[in-house]
Amino acid sequence: MNTATAADYKVFLRRFYAEVDDGALDLLLGELRPLAVRKGDFVLRAGQVQRELLFVFQGVQLTSFDHDGDEHVITFSYPPSLAGIPDSFFYQTPAQDSIRALTDSTFGSISFHRLQELFDQSQPLERLFRKMVEAKLSGLIMRHKEFHALTIKERFRRFAQRSAHLFHLVPHKYIANYLRINPTNFSKLYNSTAW
Repeated sequence: MNTATAADYKVFLRRFYAEVDDGALDLLLGELRPLAVRKGDFVLRAGQVQRELLFVFQGVQLTSFDHDGDEHVITFSYPPSLAGIPDSFFYQTPAQDSIRALTDSTFGSISFHRLQELFDQSQPLERLFRKMVEAKLSGLIMRHKEFHALTIKERFRRFAQRSAHLFHLVPHKYIANYLRINPTNFSKLYNSTAW
């Protein structure tokens, strides 16, 4: 399984804001503290406040919410990316969603309060995170449109184009749930050569 390094995170973060300098990124990445979570354990449970933002160094995690006893998958995180529930972290309020480790996972974590201090110290870091939030919002709007406008086959193909490696890392029932495709139909699509 992939393990992300500080160099990988510099490349990842510059995708959102290319002008951010090494000094600002070194300041941020130098503050990360290690955290390890075993496969199957919760990183964050619904009702808890996300006190730390997590940079995924290794593993795959699933973010989901429960509705009437059914789990609904929102997203997957894997290196290099961030794992978190934005509203809980940025507003320091109880999360409505949960994050669970699908594999043994390691993270670099930074507390909400320390991140705010870094924003005060470094305008490029604050701008970087604003650009990341903008990109996340844009991605959520695109995903919302896909669910309303695309057929299940089109949704499957788009996922395969973006994240085909997850087919080998994540149980298919979670991907089917994420794509809102019946497991039987998902299996047919996966086993076809059309994608």
